[in-house]
Amino acid sequence: MDQQSVRDRWERWTRRPLPALAVVFAVAYAVPIVHTSAGPSLRSACTWTEWGVWAAFAVDYAVRLALAEERRAFVRTHWLDLFAVLLPLIQPLRLLRLVSTLLLVGQRARMASQVRLTTYVAGSVAGLLVFGSLAVLSVERESPEGNIRTLDDALWWSFTTMTTVGYGDHAPTTGLGRMIAVGLMLSGIALLGVVTANIAAWFIERFEKDDREEREHTEAIRVLTDEVRALRAEVAALRSRPADPVGEKSPSGV
Repeated sequence: MDQQSVRDRWERWTRRPLPALAVVFAVAYAVPIVHTSAGPSLRSACTWTEWGVWAAFAVDYAVRLALAEERRAFVRTHWLDLFAVLLPLIQPLRLLRLVSTLLLVGQRARMASQVRLTTYVAGSVAGLLVFGSLAVLSVERESPEGNIRTLDDALWWSFTTMTTVGYGDHAPTTGLGRMIAVGLMLSGIALLGVVTANIAAWFIERFEKDDREEREHTEAIRVLTDEVRALRAEVAALRSRPADPVGEKSPSGV
């Protein structure tokens, strides 16, 4: 069995467990933020769970790199995977592990052939909405000037930010919170563009299909018209041909 076959089997085998681990990461990330009275042991368990999920994605990248026929080409074409794997090592921030996990699960999801674009976009919107709310709540709740104190406020702020509405009733006051806001704004604009392009492509495809069917019908009618004209010409030629007199003898007298 060649390396490509082994790599394909590995990707098929990890296609479902990795998104499941991403859900586990989401729970571990959310619990200390939502459950403010969580004890040190629970917070420590959630932190180790986050690092464990990140390690699973790192192992997945290492295995795919080892099974690649052209490793340099693999690194060059999967640079975002490598960036997401190395990102949490730059600084021990939980937010960096969050960003890297979202990037990695997004990259692996795009590799699955059965994942539709609409499903991917909807999942991205839901993930960014929830994680953005948790992230901004974790950094803004303790800020003296912050006005995002509850999960409801954070969800409302994330929704208005992603949709670029921005009512202004809630806004981040810390530097990290504003960085999260910039990320949500850019992500919301990008996802809106993807949805708009997808809808436009669907309409264009429908119009092209209708035009193609109309051209096929027109061509079929033209072919039938030409055949009818040819048949009429043959019938007219037969009618114009003089009929042989009945019983007329040939010039030889026979």
